[in-house]
Amino acid sequence: MSDSTIVVDRVELDEAGAQLGLVTLNRPDEMNPIDWDTGLALGRVFDDLAADDRVRVVAITGAGRAFSAGGDMKKYQVLQRDRRDFPRFLADLHEVFGRISEYPQPFVALVNGVAIAGGIELMLSCDLAIASTSARIGDAHLPFGQMGGGGVLTLLPRAVGPARARELIFSGRMLSPEEAADWGLVSKVVGDDELIKAGTEFAAEVAKKSPLAVANAKRVLNAAYWDGTGIAAGLRLERETTSRYCMTSDDAHEGLRAFAEKRRPRFTGQ
Repeated sequence: MSDSTIVVDRVELDEAGAQLGLVTLNRPDEMNPIDWDTGLALGRVFDDLAADDRVRVVAITGAGRAFSAGGDMKKYQVLQRDRRDFPRFLADLHEVFGRISEYPQPFVALVNGVAIAGGIELMLSCDLAIASTSARIGDAHLPFGQMGGGGVLTLLPRAVGPARARELIFSGRMLSPEEAADWGLVSKVVGDDELIKAGTEFAAEVAKKSPLAVANAKRVLNAAYWDGTGIAAGLRLERETTSRYCMTSDDAHEGLRAFAEKRRPRFTGQ
């Protein structure tokens, strides 16, 4: 499926039909800006992929030399003067990015070049990120008289700590992929021509797991991260979710049988 701004591919992961949903921002000449229409289109694409049981992981990348350079600065010249539409644009962007944490599948940012402003905000909204050696990651709002409004001011301090977040935001500098890995912004760095392969290999490993267990694990992990739960509340949610899953799901019992019988589990997501 494709349109002028987004291309969606489905990559087969195994003989059972599990898939990686690969979403590519497709305005390479403009460094893949995330304007209002593109943000809403991403939301529709994410909803469609998340509703498909065959899709076990969703990966997001950009065409050309950028993951995304953020908002459309030309359109901002008009949009930022509109007292009704600009707040609505930010609310829609928050809603679309925020839904990523609620989908059952892991979402992976495959950062293939510049990821700044809205690009880093989309990356931070994903469950994890893998960077290529050409990646350059930063905020870059302040050098242009802007400030982050799509989540970077809230999510970046939680990802790298307050001091490093302030340093990156105030300076406007770009991190190399190695620095981003050292800071914990990306889980690993691979060659430019290995990025999609790395995302596919990760998805293939996830596809071997119970989709129900993956969804529950993601829910508990993200509740602590997004909702700011204290340790006691987080442990209670973990205990309750794990108890319900292990006692009521077919997949939990299938995993134990497969272990005892020394075979690969046949998970159904039930």
